[in-house]
Amino acid sequence: MAEMTGFRLIAEMMHGYGIRTVFHVPYVLDGALVEMEKLGIQRVRCHSEKAAAYMADGYARVVRGPGVAMAQSVGAANLAAGLQDAWLACSPVIAVTGRWMPHYLYRQAYQEIDHRPLYDPVTKFNAYVDDAEQIPLLLRQAFREATTGAPRPVHLDFLGLSGDLAAAPKLDADVTVETSFRRYPAFRPEPEPGRIAEAAQRIARAKRPVLVAGGGVTASGAQAEVVRLAERLSVPVATSLNAKGAIPENHPLSAGVAGTYSRKCANEIVSEADLVVFIGSHTGGQVTHFWQIPRPGTPVIQIDVDPSQIGRNYPAEVAIQGDAKVTLERLIEAVEPVPHRPAWTGRVREHVDGWRAEFDGLLRSDVVPIRPERLCREITDFLPSDAILVSDTGHAGIWTGTMIEITQPGQTYLRCAGSLGWAFPAAMGAKCAAPDRPVISFTGDGGFWYHLGELETAARFGLHTVTVINNNRSFNQCRDAFEGASGGRDRSSDDLWVFEDVNFAEVARSMGCLGIRVEEPSAIRPALERAVAADGPVVVDVATDIDAMAPTAYVPE
Repeated sequence: MAEMTGFRLIAEMMHGYGIRTVFHVPYVLDGALVEMEKLGIQRVRCHSEKAAAYMADGYARVVRGPGVAMAQSVGAANLAAGLQDAWLACSPVIAVTGRWMPHYLYRQAYQEIDHRPLYDPVTKFNAYVDDAEQIPLLLRQAFREATTGAPRPVHLDFLGLSGDLAAAPKLDADVTVETSFRRYPAFRPEPEPGRIAEAAQRIARAKRPVLVAGGGVTASGAQAEVVRLAERLSVPVATSLNAKGAIPENHPLSAGVAGTYSRKCANEIVSEADLVVFIGSHTGGQVTHFWQIPRPGTPVIQIDVDPSQIGRNYPAEVAIQGDAKVTLERLIEAVEPVPHRPAWTGRVREHVDGWRAEFDGLLRSDVVPIRPERLCREITDFLPSDAILVSDTGHAGIWTGTMIEITQPGQTYLRCAGSLGWAFPAAMGAKCAAPDRPVISFTGDGGFWYHLGELETAARFGLHTVTVINNNRSFNQCRDAFEGASGGRDRSSDDLWVFEDVNFAEVARSMGCLGIRVEEPSAIRPALERAVAADGPVVVDVATDIDAMAPTAYVPE
């Protein structure tokens, strides 16, 4: 047993578990942060706890292992709010906070509220660290919980406003690291052979089967297996946003993203299927457009590592618990090849080609203000083969989900699971995780305003992210609702969704970043090339049409 402080023990365990960057708002575990620097762990000091949580989330999704976000007692509530996206996206963020000592409780202590209820809805493990001897035990448990089953956030609340408990000067403990839990999936449970055989038989009987790949495919690293199974069976693949790019979107069997933030052709294809195979999908409201895609009553096979998700929204004819990658490998071995399904694959191509023809004019449009579709096409054509594309939610999620194509296996798409403003800080976390890869975030001006102050953080740490802003000076996704409530468009209704026209390129330059303003479609590609070639953070502010509305989801009659 080595004698060390709690701070040193935390730093050595974080290092042993492969943590290379932590994101924090002062002050919490200050001594541990000092020890982390000695071990080469980067400490990114943020301007807000939510941004720290989003950065840790982006980091976790790229390294496919835990990210760490830290805040003192008064910031714990903000940090908990920032975990909502990581929870919804099944991302293993480890949140570390401090809390007042017991003799301060129930006495109106300054800035103190009970943290545990705040973290219960957004973590799978939520623990108090009340004694220094608990530190190694609970840190190991945090990494185990975060990376096993469906990955999700965890929370450790240290005693002391800034986690003072960890300052214990003489702690006898060994640095024990369970390397299995440095990355996810920590385990790959095998499916039952009988259920694989049953699924293979059921797929063989189907005339119009479709695969729907969910976030579990991404978490498992099963993208190649999805493509192999699809090609072996001549079956189309639709994806959730979390699995966008699981099959290259220029592949003949790619249907696109299904659900709410979707391509019409994907919803059409899933709606016409006579068997839907959900792979690593919770069949939630977004991927099914509130359980309308596929139609209720459509036969379903569901594969998930978490058995509690199977049959939750669609009764499963065949229910398979297992890791997505291993389960698909077993299915590929079990199914008989189907070289051609001419009627079904022909119908699929008809829907996809119809969608492309419908939007071709807008994707190539030269009008000013710039159409978002043209911006998306330029990004698709430019996107480097190893790029990470990080998307905000709302219209940004629809534009990137439907109009930007992920066509190469080395490209990664990360999506916001619901918290507007997530993309820019998440991209900073992604860049910390993959400093040698181009990281491009796509957001609107409404989303960018949330964490504008983190431009200073990006400049201070030299984080070379490229932030593309679809700047239509508004929350135009809300336009119709507000004008409907107001009885038409007037100054009063505009107050609810229109912003001042701000040049974010100028703002970026004032904060030590490169700022590029784009007002003509022909200038988009040169701006992207200049941005990726730069040395530090870049904002590409694209002036777009305030009246350009993202397409709504198709629902069969």
